[in-house]
Amino acid sequence: MDTRHTVIDSGLGPLTLVARGRALSGLYFADHVRRPAEEALGPRVPAEEDPLFAEAAEQLHDYLAGRRRHFALPLAPEGDTFQHAVWDLVKAVPHGGTTTYGAIAERLGTPRLAQRVGQAVGANPLCVLVPCHRVVGADNSLTGYAGGLARKRALLTLEEPTEVAASRLF
Repeated sequence: MDTRHTVIDSGLGPLTLVARGRALSGLYFADHVRRPAEEALGPRVPAEEDPLFAEAAEQLHDYLAGRRRHFALPLAPEGDTFQHAVWDLVKAVPHGGTTTYGAIAERLGTPRLAQRVGQAVGANPLCVLVPCHRVVGADNSLTGYAGGLARKRALLTLEEPTEVAASRLF
């Protein structure tokens, strides 16, 4: 398959987009936990020379500027059946909302597998696009994020409903 990548600048730092054929298969921060080796990303191409990358860059910039709430991009993350089930539930968490690892496990019918859900969330190769930043700890605490907790906090703050942001004291 035609695997290739590009790097775009963003308010969260450089983002590496990876595509296989006509779908995105990865989105990684420079210091991303579990980032694939550079040789696995395929050749680097300028975003403006690849229609998929150009559209993804535009949508990501609009999202980070608060002008977009949903992505309309073809996605093809690699993972097993369980991971895909988890990622589908993560994609269903609405903009401005959160869920917990335990709640996802419960929705899958396996409440005792919250830790396995956490592993699947942590293995998400399409951060931001598959919004794993919306998954928090059982006590609503910020827990691990492959891009770091500061980015997770920034993404949650970006999506915070206006009325919630207005009621904060800080």
